[in-house]
Amino acid sequence: DQLQQSVTPFVVSVQATECAALNNMMQRVLERLMGTSVSVGNEEEPEQRSTNVNQKRVHCSLITLCNWYKAVTKKAASGTPSKKRTSVGKDMQQHPPIVVIFKDLEAFNSRVLQDFILICSRYVEQLPLMFVFGIATSPSTIQHMLPHSVSSLLCIELFQSLSCTQHLASVIDKVILTSQFPFKPSGKVLQVLVSIFLYHDFSVRNFIKGLQLALLEHFHSQPLSVLCCKKEAALVHATELSHRDVERLQQLPSFMRYVEEQGPQEQVELLTSDDHVKEVCQKLLNDLHKYHKNYYPILRCLHILTSSLPKYPLGKQIRELHISCLEKNVWENEEYASAMQLLRMMAKDELTSALKMCAEILKPGKTTKMRAALLQLDNLLAKFDQPDDLAAAENAAGEDLTSRGKGLQKKTDLFQLQKTLLEMKKSRRTKKMSQFEILRDQALEFIDSLVRSHLAPPESQPLYEVCYYSSSAVLRRHLNATPRTSIQTALSNPYHYLKNENLLAEDGTVSNAAPDICIVYKLHLECGRLINLYDWLEAYATVVSAAEGMDPDSADFGKVDELKHARFIQAVSELEFLGFIKSTKQKTDHVSRLTWGGC
Repeated sequence: DQLQQSVTPFVVSVQATECAALNNMMQRVLERLMGTSVSVGNEEEPEQRSTNVNQKRVHCSLITLCNWYKAVTKKAASGTPSKKRTSVGKDMQQHPPIVVIFKDLEAFNSRVLQDFILICSRYVEQLPLMFVFGIATSPSTIQHMLPHSVSSLLCIELFQSLSCTQHLASVIDKVILTSQFPFKPSGKVLQVLVSIFLYHDFSVRNFIKGLQLALLEHFHSQPLSVLCCKKEAALVHATELSHRDVERLQQLPSFMRYVEEQGPQEQVELLTSDDHVKEVCQKLLNDLHKYHKNYYPILRCLHILTSSLPKYPLGKQIRELHISCLEKNVWENEEYASAMQLLRMMAKDELTSALKMCAEILKPGKTTKMRAALLQLDNLLAKFDQPDDLAAAENAAGEDLTSRGKGLQKKTDLFQLQKTLLEMKKSRRTKKMSQFEILRDQALEFIDSLVRSHLAPPESQPLYEVCYYSSSAVLRRHLNATPRTSIQTALSNPYHYLKNENLLAEDGTVSNAAPDICIVYKLHLECGRLINLYDWLEAYATVVSAAEGMDPDSADFGKVDELKHARFIQAVSELEFLGFIKSTKQKTDHVSRLTWGGC
């Protein structure tokens, strides 16, 4: 879609599964190209030709495509007003290229691909064809699939898309590390999503789906998530809270800590007056939004300063630093102290360039604290640009040593001599700090103060539960499920998933009203390695007869009819498909059990 909007309307994509032969490939390309052009240009003649191509395969040739392309481009050139363009841009406008995308090049039949390229090479003067090969392995694949006589007809240029980790960093930067979206995953939830991405599938799409699942779970499980919205809407919703919502608000752990920090009179009003709670809720929501606006710029500044340090003490990616800040006070970590020590050894040009990048990050900030921080940082950068007074300091130190040396030439006693020598030795060891070193310490102390002020974990903010989802166990159970455990739980305790009161049973038993496969599964747990099918069928018929409410003393109780027999065979087949049993050659009327133990 982006290619059609920005480069050319003639874009077609083909896959190896639909191009088993040359005529299939030609038909797919012609149908999709000419169908797209008809929808754009609304031409009747190309539409008729496209219909003929679909109906008569004899017209599936590039001659038909050439005639169609000339008609479409001629109509487009006559219909657009003339404007001043460069020669290249004018040619691109009048004769847009035809782009054919081969999504999975390695899966294509090399012979079909060779023939298609050879045929297209004869029409390069009439059709501006461009091929895009999607290669998942190595560029040398083209040399292996195409002989030199075919590859020499192509003008090949290599380009590479972003890696999946870079796409993930972009998604996290635009969706999570921003104050525009009120919903926030906690540190453990984000760690679960990133771990699944890194250790399972490398799929950015699955990461986004996991984030969407966390969003749905948050709004489903947290009644106060109605306040998780834009600032203006959240303040309006805070005034419309019901008495039950106010009680839920008072029961939040963060709000209870906030109440404990207030005075006695304020505590009474916060626990008894709904109107006062709503007013305080608006203030706390406003503070929470300010916290996010101050948090993310300082987080980016700290990442800029520490991402280039040796061994990356605070992480190479900003998501690692973000997770550390979400879990606890980052300045209490040993890694943070190590990073500050390394920053105190940074050269002047590296430090000033990093501080300038921090200033660029703080410029868009609109809060009062961010503006004050930017002003102070600009003052520090201005001091770094001033000339160094190191020479003056060295001259002063040299004059001091010279004056003390002259004092030794005078006659003095032994005690005075020892005292003077010790002072000279101490002055040589303690070198005076240069102007840059003083400024560097001031800059790092300023950064440290910003970190301690704005990078506190969200648990320190009242009402953080409104925006943060922290049920990592629920998310892990949904995204990183264990199929065997889930299947055994469903078969042994169907109420766990179906939530039907008729399925409630004591531990170790199964209800008569349970599905057939659950009854058959429970009966097979009571058997040994080999299971007699007839005995199994009779036991199943007895349980089902009791479920149907038949009289145990009647003659038909436990009798196997055709319907029960069919239901039993279906349940046994499903168990075999799930891998619990298999047929055996030891006894014809027996099956072998494959699993042992149940939930």
